[in-house]
Amino acid sequence: MRCKGASYQLSVSNDVELKIGFIGAGNMAFGIAKGLLPGKVPPANVKVSAPSSRNLERFQELGVAVTHSNVEVVSGSDVVFVAVKPHLVPLVLAETSQHITDRHVIVSVAAGVTLATLEGLLPENTTVIRLMPNLPCVVQEGALLFARGTHAKPEDGALLRSLLHRCGLVEEGPEAWVDIHTGLSGSGVAFVYLFAEALAEGAVKMGMPSALAQSIASQTVLGAGTLLRDSGKHPAQLRSEVCTPGGTTIHGLHALERGGVRASIMSAVEAATTRAQELGQKPAAGSRK
Repeated sequence: MRCKGASYQLSVSNDVELKIGFIGAGNMAFGIAKGLLPGKVPPANVKVSAPSSRNLERFQELGVAVTHSNVEVVSGSDVVFVAVKPHLVPLVLAETSQHITDRHVIVSVAAGVTLATLEGLLPENTTVIRLMPNLPCVVQEGALLFARGTHAKPEDGALLRSLLHRCGLVEEGPEAWVDIHTGLSGSGVAFVYLFAEALAEGAVKMGMPSALAQSIASQTVLGAGTLLRDSGKHPAQLRSEVCTPGGTTIHGLHALERGGVRASIMSAVEAATTRAQELGQKPAAGSRK
């Protein structure tokens, strides 16, 4: 732990000394916790709080301690993930802020809650990082983007990367990108599921059994995504490689373009991003600023 006024010297090699806390026990917290364990941080060094026991059992199965006390989590942790709904962030930080010291790194995964809002709810000079993961973190295939607050140093970002690298792709960027990432990847997961559902329903319409159609659709999405990630090629290049003159794919793509699928997807990302930005503009109760 760092003492008041000292620089943060924890490194990848001694992450085992870290105490990690989660306020909130939803899917994002669970996905991140799974990425930390095993090996990176021992289960004995992790504690999770939630107001009810509904989601805590799966954390206990990981060997993680659970509690109903947010203060207990903060008091016993170095890095605290605030993984609650955006409207609950002011309440949680008001409850725990007097227990937050300069040894803490506070990582918020609440959509739309800005760094300025978080810093206004916390003691001065608190190290704050805003992180946006997505649902595939639960299978360690997530896409995570974070932005550092005013008092977060590059080594704090490096520490977070080292903790989260098993969760999937981890990138750092300016805060303006976090809301865009929310629309692209946080909400975008649901857009992909809708597309996969429609693929399967198209096959059912043409006579394939539903269970088989769903299985093939999911594998198609998985295979296409893996190839896109690992090939390094632009999506348009891969798409053109599937098309042959007068073939089935170009006819199907023509139908999609007639339906405006490209514009609809772009509009969906825009709408989700705009909503994330709106969440961040709402005044936070209890802010010091």
